[in-house]
Amino acid sequence: MDATVHRTDPLAPRQVRALLSKADALLAAARGLLDDDERARAAVREVVARLRTGRAREELGSIPVARLKDVTGGRLRLGALEQAGYGTVLRVLDATPYELQLLPGIGARTASQVHAAAGQIARAAEEAVSVRIDVDRRDPETSALVVALHRLVTAGPDLARAREAAGTLGRTLAPLLPLARPAGGRLRMLLAGGRGRQRAREAVPRIGAVLDEARENGLELLLAQAATDLLRPLPSEDEAWIDFELRAPEYYGLLGEIAASEPDRAAAEGFLPGDIASRVKAQELDDTHLRVSLRGYQSFGARFALAQGRVILGDEMGLGKTVQAVAALAHLRARGATHFLVACPASVLINWMREIENRSGLRAYPVHGSDRTAALAEWIRTGGVAVTTIDTLHRLEVPAGVAVGMLVVDEAHYVKNPQTRRSRAVAAWCERVGRVLFLTGTPMENRVEEFRNLVDHLRPGLLSDVQRNNTLTGPQTFRRTVAPVYLRRNQQDVLTELPDLVEVEEWEEFSAADLTAYREAVAAGNFMAMRRAAYAVPEKSAKLQRLRELVSEAAANGLKVVVFSHFRDVLAVVGQALGGRAHGPIAGDVTPARRQQIIDDFTSVSGHAVLLGQIQAGGIGLNLQAASVVILCEPQVKPTIESQAVARAHRMGQVRKVQVHRLLVADSVDQRMLEILGTKTRLFDDYARHSDVAASTPDAVDISEQSLARRIVQEEQERLSLPSSPAAPARDSAARTERTDSRRP
Repeated sequence: MDATVHRTDPLAPRQVRALLSKADALLAAARGLLDDDERARAAVREVVARLRTGRAREELGSIPVARLKDVTGGRLRLGALEQAGYGTVLRVLDATPYELQLLPGIGARTASQVHAAAGQIARAAEEAVSVRIDVDRRDPETSALVVALHRLVTAGPDLARAREAAGTLGRTLAPLLPLARPAGGRLRMLLAGGRGRQRAREAVPRIGAVLDEARENGLELLLAQAATDLLRPLPSEDEAWIDFELRAPEYYGLLGEIAASEPDRAAAEGFLPGDIASRVKAQELDDTHLRVSLRGYQSFGARFALAQGRVILGDEMGLGKTVQAVAALAHLRARGATHFLVACPASVLINWMREIENRSGLRAYPVHGSDRTAALAEWIRTGGVAVTTIDTLHRLEVPAGVAVGMLVVDEAHYVKNPQTRRSRAVAAWCERVGRVLFLTGTPMENRVEEFRNLVDHLRPGLLSDVQRNNTLTGPQTFRRTVAPVYLRRNQQDVLTELPDLVEVEEWEEFSAADLTAYREAVAAGNFMAMRRAAYAVPEKSAKLQRLRELVSEAAANGLKVVVFSHFRDVLAVVGQALGGRAHGPIAGDVTPARRQQIIDDFTSVSGHAVLLGQIQAGGIGLNLQAASVVILCEPQVKPTIESQAVARAHRMGQVRKVQVHRLLVADSVDQRMLEILGTKTRLFDDYARHSDVAASTPDAVDISEQSLARRIVQEEQERLSLPSSPAAPARDSAARTERTDSRRP
């Protein structure tokens, strides 16, 4: 049937029946998807309810029966209960009022009051329970929760779009179809009466328009694929746990959404004034070009940028400022904007490229380095996101006719000094672009003058009431003053639904000097030298520059940092780069007593501090409860060593979330190792089938160090067109390194 016929001429009854049949089928598919989705979510809610009940009962078992007086204002006499062995609230709850009434000194009224009070405490305990997924606590109920979540997580972000589309179709087609049905037959139209015929004539073209739009947007395929994903067989417990470990944040995001364990709303909204918060929440966020599901606070951050137009997103490090910016760009692309510009430090340019391409459907162009001119020309011609460095921004020649939909400036505190060339370049672009988003994890509350300079790029004069070189009277006053342009959330406030571990891959590029060292190591077949090449020339090292930035941001937030490397000489370079302020290093030749003294000194520092450690020594037997940021200088041949090292800080999760930053160089030994080891991790079928064996022998998921070295050296020699040279035995090289390290003071 011609897609446009029903919009211009009245349709014959046969055509109407065909139209209604298609609409019925589409509505049935939409309702079926919503039913399947609700069943999957109900399964999660059911397990969550059982977990809450079970964990609340654990807590009730430790609450003395005397707490019942708190509920009743001290009116109950509980001596008889305690003498009869009812020492906890749980013991009372598990008894019936009749059983309590049979106890000496307990009457019917008291028994009823005592039992009711125990029930009240039980309900309060259930409401207060935070359901967490702990890989070290794989009890049947927690495993059932991971399995139930798996079905929704593996459906991916398309499920959310399909669910929204299905809901819209239901709200649109359901009321129209009954009105249009008389038009499917002449007799029915005759019997419908004048008003019924008019309604039918109006409803038919509206249904046609809905079907046209659904066809244009591929909704039928979207619904079918989502329904298929929801009907896949449930995985085994081991498969679900493996998947959870690979992408835990997605599980926690869904858990927070379904179990309503969202963070405090005011905190998630950055304690913005009510009028601004309402305007932000009313802002639509089109996720058509987005490939990731956002947390609630992340969605709010993207909406804030869109609703306010020119803002600073100052979330604490680890909260996903980049993905919030990408979400805002994706929304603007869906609404017709074509060109976007990101300016960032060189150390995070590759990271931005990967984030844009992995988390959205937008095309990213690296306007940096030798290919800068060609990339810029292609971006101007086709649109997308141009990613350049803040220092290159002043050289960017973009025709006036190219409308930039949004400018994003990452690490915006780099342009706090208005006298610098980079700051002037940013100011010029801010004048040209309507929407501007500054990102910075450095807290600005106590740096009013610096903050004023940033705000002046966006809204000159907004902070004119703030006395220069003076702080405001308090943080709440500051928040109200800067609310139109500034949003900041802290980890403790908004990561309540996330695991204690936030992992970030920090991709860099070799500097010219480091690339020379790397090529020499590859040509020599020296696997260990390849792994250390990124630090060969410290003053030119991209990894080292990013490490300094991470440590600086952690210092600004008062966070303690642990830096791990396999290599003692790399740690020495890091220590020098940090000005000799780091504790340690902890290495194999350090005695246990000295090791503990180093950790105690590190822990006792008030606020920020840095600890250096060889990952072989630092990953076993240490308690690093004070650390909340872990930096890994290079990938490890054995992932279990890395996991054990991270776990030293990860176990402290009661106070702060632990952030793990992996420093990586693209197109190098780092990327090859991750590709090989990543595939190995995802596909270890033996572990999926025999988790008890793998748990007892963690090295089963590692691979031969020598075979890995040989393979990577050969691949890199071929990629770089270097003469083939046998790989230096990896284990021998490592052993020599460790023996050398043990002799160093």
